[in-house]
Amino acid sequence: MKPALIIFARNPEAGDVKTRLAATIGNHAAIAVYHQLVHCTVSATHHLPVDKIVFYSNYIQQEDKWDNRYYTKELQQGIDLGERMKNAFASTFQKGYDQLAIIGTDCPDLTAEIIMDAFAALQSNDLAIGPAEDGGYYLLAMNNLHKELFEGIKWSTNTVLNDTLGKCATLQLSHNLLPLLNDIDDEQDLRASKLYNQ
Repeated sequence: MKPALIIFARNPEAGDVKTRLAATIGNHAAIAVYHQLVHCTVSATHHLPVDKIVFYSNYIQQEDKWDNRYYTKELQQGIDLGERMKNAFASTFQKGYDQLAIIGTDCPDLTAEIIMDAFAALQSNDLAIGPAEDGGYYLLAMNNLHKELFEGIKWSTNTVLNDTLGKCATLQLSHNLLPLLNDIDDEQDLRASKLYNQ
């Protein structure tokens, strides 16, 4: 098997990262939280025995926390999140990978073990999905591109996971659900996370 991990990352600019969080704690504090989240994601993925590709939101950064020795760097392409994820999966599958997982940088409880469990689940399932407490998902893994999973979804809402599972049923795709974890999108999420007491 030839697996790879896609990591969607935002360029850390005020007003462009953690906007729902920034609405209550301010842009400066939200950027600081974002850097903490990136640190958590780097720690969880750095030593994974798979290729790792960081897709940036606006432009590729060469000198940052994503060490060029361990992470390939590309740019997201598309209008909305669904189109950007679909295009990232499509272009990466075209490079010869046969197992792909995608994550963001919003989940401080995500571990290397959970990510590897997702790849293991693809041995006997079409998909692996990491459900988030806000009704979305923090990880999606698949053996083949299923474009329909990225179309007709109301992104950043509490129906993303249910809508995705509904599409799995329609397409008759088997799936494995990973542990339920907390994404950090707003101040309430932050207060409930391990970052709050650091």
